[in-house]
Amino acid sequence: MKPAYEYGDEVRLIRNVRNDGTYPGKDVGELLMRRGAVGVVYDVGTYLQDQMIYRVHFLDHNKTVGCREEELIPAATVWVDNRYEFREKVVSRIPLAVAGEVVVTAGTEGEIEKVVRDNTNVMYHVRFAGRTFQVPEAALGDATSEEAQA
Repeated sequence: MKPAYEYGDEVRLIRNVRNDGTYPGKDVGELLMRRGAVGVVYDVGTYLQDQMIYRVHFLDHNKTVGCREEELIPAATVWVDNRYEFREKVVSRIPLAVAGEVVVTAGTEGEIEKVVRDNTNVMYHVRFAGRTFQVPEAALGDATSEEAQA
């Protein structure tokens, strides 16, 4: 296994990092670092011999956190922030159709299964009533907002 990042590389988090029980002084599940944060790799190791773990120091927060390789991208890569995260509840702002038949009406609640991003767009895999759809961020609203309740 060869690491994608080396000591001194600047990296950016693409997911929120929460305490998995290995960060001292914080509760399990507590947010350690928010997606989009930029840090510097200080060390590289492995976990269970099949995962690369990077010790990243986030200078703006004066905090060092262990990050998995799939949670990082080079800091110089174009970054488009996302509004929603895995398992968040959302509502469809528009009807969704398959082959011309509406299968999800506007206002239907769903759950984010995955964040899909490229250099300019953020899309989501969203589970609505037992079916998964790829939906752009603009087509989703907060499940807890007044807009969703209307």
